[in-house]
Amino acid sequence: MDIVFIRDLHVRGILGVHDWERQQPQEIVTSVTLFTDTRRAAINDDIADCVDYSLVAQRIRALIEDAERFTVETLAEDIANLCLNQPRVLKVTVRVEKPGAVEGAESVGVEIERP
Repeated sequence: MDIVFIRDLHVRGILGVHDWERQQPQEIVTSVTLFTDTRRAAINDDIADCVDYSLVAQRIRALIEDAERFTVETLAEDIANLCLNQPRVLKVTVRVEKPGAVEGAESVGVEIERP
């Protein structure tokens, strides 16, 4: 199986359980690994046979900006479902991080994999 990836997509959104986290958008960093078969795209050299990573990134950005979730687990699941609804995506790994959420840690978050 082949991979198309989007690494470290920075988006501002509401995410968290604390009052201060819900008052204004904070930075959320997302990475997705989209499992697919790229052979047809490689043979045809046609974007129509590819996973459109630009469109996927745009949809992830919109989702994060609008979702206002309490947990990173729920946001990660939302992103996984979005990705799995894209043509040619067979499986996905989603990583959602909140930089600076825990003192002394560069980032915290979750990573999930969905078939």
